[in-house]
Amino acid sequence: MVAEVGKGGRQHVDRYITVADLEVFKSQLLFEFQKLLNTYSGIPSKKWLKSSEVMELLGVSHCTLQNMRSSGKLPYTKIGGVIYYDIDDIQTMLAKYKTLIKESKKTTGF
Repeated sequence: MVAEVGKGGRQHVDRYITVADLEVFKSQLLFEFQKLLNTYSGIPSKKWLKSSEVMELLGVSHCTLQNMRSSGKLPYTKIGGVIYYDIDDIQTMLAKYKTLIKESKKTTGF
């Protein structure tokens, strides 16, 4: 290692970058990209959402969300009077609904 004095009197040390350094950097960079993608794709970055967050995410009313719970379309967990929804269950429900749309297009032609 060689220490040099750069502009402004700062000392910096030349350092070799190893494969392990690059692997750590890659992991950190991918993690940060995933956070950004989740932020801008509209997918919340947390696993459990409250009713108000789900209503906003899906663009539905309180009554519609209650109907989804009552009909069993959307699983939930209730703790101390607060209802929580798993983001994975929401995505599964949306994917299932999307499949139903594709199937109805085949049979009805719409």
